[in-house]
Amino acid sequence: MTKYLSLLLLILGYAGAACSAAPATMRLDYYHTGTAATEVFSVDRVVIEPLPWPGNPSQAIDQSNLGKYFFEVRSKASGRVLFSRGFASIYGEWETTEEATKTTRTFSESLRFPEPQEPIEIELKKRDPQNAWMTIWKTSIDPADMFVDRSKPVPPAPLIEIQKMGDPADKVDFLILGEGYTAAEMDKFVADARRMTDVLFSIAPFKEHRKNFNVWALCPPSAESGVTRPSTGVYHDSPLGTAYDTFGFERYMLASDNKALRKIAQFAPYEFIEILANNRTYGGGGIFNLYSTVAVDNAFANYIFVHEFGHHFAGLTDEYYVAAFADGGLPEATEPWEPNATALKDPANFKWADLVTAGTPLPTPWNKEKSEAYWRQIEQRRAQLRKEKRPESEMEALFREQLATEKKLFAREKHKGHVGAFEGAGYRAKGYYRSEVNCMMFSRVDFFCAACRRAIERVIQMYSSSTAA
Repeated sequence: MTKYLSLLLLILGYAGAACSAAPATMRLDYYHTGTAATEVFSVDRVVIEPLPWPGNPSQAIDQSNLGKYFFEVRSKASGRVLFSRGFASIYGEWETTEEATKTTRTFSESLRFPEPQEPIEIELKKRDPQNAWMTIWKTSIDPADMFVDRSKPVPPAPLIEIQKMGDPADKVDFLILGEGYTAAEMDKFVADARRMTDVLFSIAPFKEHRKNFNVWALCPPSAESGVTRPSTGVYHDSPLGTAYDTFGFERYMLASDNKALRKIAQFAPYEFIEILANNRTYGGGGIFNLYSTVAVDNAFANYIFVHEFGHHFAGLTDEYYVAAFADGGLPEATEPWEPNATALKDPANFKWADLVTAGTPLPTPWNKEKSEAYWRQIEQRRAQLRKEKRPESEMEALFREQLATEKKLFAREKHKGHVGAFEGAGYRAKGYYRSEVNCMMFSRVDFFCAACRRAIERVIQMYSSSTAA
């Protein structure tokens, strides 16, 4: 063990008895290959990460029923489930695109779990068209295998403690990674990380649970400032491969190099990751139990950061429905797995039925037609700004105008502030419903709806030993 790693373990509180109590962190890197119709999995490697497992040992089994995918770690001898987690993936989004109907692609993915003390079988499941789980891959791992990588890599950058509220096993461990910061911009990264941390904990229910979070930061220096944006001819060789224009959507920003991400992130205790892209242009992305991203210098960075973290942290779906994203391929009548949208098949018994404001009709009426007419105008103006390649400041001005108009529209709603079932959610104008007329997952406001708040609190409970602030 290097001197740096020994010091790191002491800082994180893993020395002595704590170090012997926590199992190591095992990571399975694998390849996910296929099209819209077929998919194949293959093992890349099994790695023991430098730091012990940061998770809550009493919450090894995931009972949230969240995610498009789900994996279980089972004892090969007894079949007992040792660990499980739901998640989503870049592949899971890509397979809904037109490209996937005619092209085969391969994505690197990873599963992390406490190192087992016996041979295990990993079973990977995926939702079928009715959202039931079906097994799609199994593989076995013997922790005693000589090909399990137990090397001691060198950290790519110092680990920065933004806030430490307790032992990693008792807290939600949140890692902020910097992308597109040069060595000369490290002070900016630290300031950005601290600023975004304060933004997150200014929003309920994160605000009430700040003491349940440890926040760490890592930033391997980039050779150039900024990240790739292919639609404008800008390309940077950044450490994580973060780029705009994912799947052809110019504001959708994801990090494409999973192996690089894991090699860097393994030097922090983490369960959730935010990537701060050192860029001005509006953009971001979030995938459940993978990571979220934000262009940190945009005028709406605060909103994007929390909104996209909602996707990543709690599996929240977008509640708006005018953007031209893929709809996930689910039939309209299928109940979505995301906790903040419902098909409302049974108004007396649905996800947040117990939260509905007394006397509120279901479905809940709202001024849908007038709002949609306004959004069509906004989309036309956005398209024209993009076509004319206008400065980012003009797009930001349009977003400010839109936010001000929406606030006026929603202030007149009869059921504003009520919990009900408002039609329009999950990219669909009809058949899917959200819990309140407005929310951070619906427009650029600074609050979550009731369904989102409860979903977030349930994840906090899952990853920390207490929810008391």
